[in-house]
Amino acid sequence: MHIVLIVVAAVVFLPILYVILTYNGLVALRNHIRDAWGNIDTELKRRYELIPNLVATVKGYAAHEKEIFERVTELRAQCLASRGAIREQAAHESQLVDALQKLLAVVENYPQLKADQHFLELQRELVNTEDRIQAARRFFNGNVRDYRNKCETFPSNIIAGMFGFEAQDYFSVRPSVREVPDMDFG
Repeated sequence: MHIVLIVVAAVVFLPILYVILTYNGLVALRNHIRDAWGNIDTELKRRYELIPNLVATVKGYAAHEKEIFERVTELRAQCLASRGAIREQAAHESQLVDALQKLLAVVENYPQLKADQHFLELQRELVNTEDRIQAARRFFNGNVRDYRNKCETFPSNIIAGMFGFEAQDYFSVRPSVREVPDMDFG
């Protein structure tokens, strides 16, 4: 009689325990994703703060490149305001990265600007920020991968579907600048 009760309790209790543990695991992964997105958001804001100084410095040397300055400023404002889905934010960020790359390409035509200490410091800071964005992006995407694996593999996909755990998007944006060029003045 005791064995039957133990078997019945195990048959009832183990599936309930599995559902609870799987649900809690999915919640934890979703919270890791939110936390990781906060890190990306912080670094993106840091980039947004650098952009006006970068634009102003380049504008001092290349005032006739007005269209590029306006585009970078417009896209920066758009990115700051963007609070939509990650896919939308990635699209906005990609446009901003393209515009920043064009702005930095303009610098190549101005040797005095490339030698300007203020510009070089801004460029170093931008490279540092881009490195931090990419590190945060990798961490975020790793969390998304783990979450998606749990939501898509059997039998945890059943629990994810029952409780409405939705797929998460990866955040993929290439850096606007990878390194500060070496300047040899000797």
